[in-house]
Amino acid sequence: MAIETGEINALLGHGTDFTGKLTFEGTVRIDGRFQGEVLTHDVLIIGEGAEVHAEIDVGTLIVKGGVVVGNIRARDAVEIHAPGRVLGDIASPSLYVGKGVVFDGRCQMRGDDGENVCRPEGPGVDYVGADPVPPELPSPTASVPPRTTYSSAPPIPVAAVPPPTLQAWPPVQIVPPIPAGKRR
Repeated sequence: MAIETGEINALLGHGTDFTGKLTFEGTVRIDGRFQGEVLTHDVLIIGEGAEVHAEIDVGTLIVKGGVVVGNIRARDAVEIHAPGRVLGDIASPSLYVGKGVVFDGRCQMRGDDGENVCRPEGPGVDYVGADPVPPELPSPTASVPPRTTYSSAPPIPVAAVPPPTLQAWPPVQIVPPIPAGKRR
């Protein structure tokens, strides 16, 4: 999956070190070091060898390599190609993560209307591909506490989250074996 980016309007090349707020129209590529904030409705490309420590709010972000440290909000899409590394949360309606990429953060996918595109609507559907849970049975994730936004709260350690209780579907009835002498 590669988004066509067209002509590059600006380039922060290798050896460039920039700190501040970057706003632009069109397509910009960063191959050097950048620290601060990026705001645009268009395309930002992070090239190999780039080191970006920023809060990023863009139309489309393409990470072709390098390191991005900070939260990303994209209106259209985020692509991360190897050997790219992203350390931060991503909010985007479309996400591509290639093999060999390092992504350490949380992802939230929302459509144009703000609805979570990963969660289908309807009663008893807990995640994409889930079989509906009958109303008489508890949801398989009923014992898991609801997620909260972690914008300022530290992440919950994995050991602190209790495992969900699972119910077999369809319900299974265990029948004791019948002794050989009492079989019909």
